[in-house]
Amino acid sequence: MNRTTVLLGIIAAALLAVAGFGWYVYSGGDDDAPPLKPAVDSAAPVISAAYERTLGSPNAPLKLIEYAAPMCPVCARFDMNEFPKLKAQYLDTGKVYYIFRVFPIGNPDYGVEGIARCLPKDRYFAFIDMMYRNQEKWDPDGHEIPDVRAAMIAMAGTAGMPADQAARCVGDQDTIAKTTQIAQDATVRFGVNGTPSFIMDGELVYSGEYPWDRLKALLDAKLQK
Repeated sequence: MNRTTVLLGIIAAALLAVAGFGWYVYSGGDDDAPPLKPAVDSAAPVISAAYERTLGSPNAPLKLIEYAAPMCPVCARFDMNEFPKLKAQYLDTGKVYYIFRVFPIGNPDYGVEGIARCLPKDRYFAFIDMMYRNQEKWDPDGHEIPDVRAAMIAMAGTAGMPADQAARCVGDQDTIAKTTQIAQDATVRFGVNGTPSFIMDGELVYSGEYPWDRLKALLDAKLQK
């Protein structure tokens, strides 16, 4: 996804949320439109510690933030192929404190995050992982999904959430607003303009597909400092 499409998607979703829409019309952005700059105070924190979704020890010597989107196929490949190695070698060993933040590239990302936030905190990552592994069942980007909202509610049911609760959570306005704010902050603070993007100790180190050996080398170099 390019910078224009991502930012247009974020701001369009924010405007819909402010207007009080319960759900969204899924449509593509205009790749030729000029980029929009979010109005965010880059010095002001937007995420409380309680709101973060994290793994590993907060006392680890290195902090790693991943900005990712449930719809993103590259993010899904990272989740399935690289993240297990990251978790085993760096998170579980106390070397890295991992923070996951949703950076939406399309409106369905808000719905996935809304459902994930309604689940118990210790089930958040399992649900995100399930959605990555089953993008063909709910993600309209590249798949024929007649009713995206119904597909996401069905996926929530697979995770044990009743349909009426999932219907409320998928369009939760507080989550929509917070997710938009987090994404705007990521763009202004770190220069994030696509997914996945990785921040190490406050610096954007790379964005997009990245081989495990290169990521490991980056982590080791940072840890040596």
